[in-house]
Amino acid sequence: MPLDEMLVFARVVEYQSFAGAARQLGLTTSAVSRSVGRLEAHFGLRLLQRTTRSLSLTEAGAEIHQACLRLVEDAQAVQALAGQLRQQPRGLLKISAPAVLGDLWLSPLLPGFCARWPEVQVQVDMTDRMVDLVAEGLDLGLRISMPGQIAPGLVARPLKTIRYVLVATPGYLARHEAISAPEQLLAHPFISLGYGQFQNEVELRPLHPAAAPATRLLVNTPITIASSLGIIHALQQGPGIGVV
Repeated sequence: MPLDEMLVFARVVEYQSFAGAARQLGLTTSAVSRSVGRLEAHFGLRLLQRTTRSLSLTEAGAEIHQACLRLVEDAQAVQALAGQLRQQPRGLLKISAPAVLGDLWLSPLLPGFCARWPEVQVQVDMTDRMVDLVAEGLDLGLRISMPGQIAPGLVARPLKTIRYVLVATPGYLARHEAISAPEQLLAHPFISLGYGQFQNEVELRPLHPAAAPATRLLVNTPITIASSLGIIHALQQGPGIGVV
């Protein structure tokens, strides 16, 4: 069905001229005239009687005009619905987030979000693995990653800068010689996150970049846990140093 031509035809009848419809639609008068001509050709009917001074509907044109008016009303209703959806989001929002980031940063934001948008229901799945948003039916994924790790076809926006840090229990540090140089870390067992690009590679950067260059080390990782929270729990048993 030539829907665009039907909408144009309805405007021509409403404004009783090709020129008036053209101004309202942001088209040229000749474009409006050609549109009505295409509609007449499609139906094989003459819809308008044209003179140099006026337009009038044929009998067939009057009947088709009523159907076109319903089409215009439906189009306006769809436009109004879209406007409402833009102003008032509704429905189920399915989010995937890393466990610790979800616990500490995302979760406290959710009550305020739902208070602002009461017609939205939020469902959060917390996992540190890289999920497939499309395959798992998710709307939004919060991920700690580099720009090059974003899958093609996804739209990404940076939210926060995340630093990884080395941690150990006071008891573990008390039992070993104080660490004063990066290379001394090689003598210690590590618990690593074991995902992403770094695996068991650790890049140490000084707090003040001008103080010293970054140092990269391949550390001993007898244990890998794909969760910072899991690493924290494991470290409480004192097995070494963790990357979280």
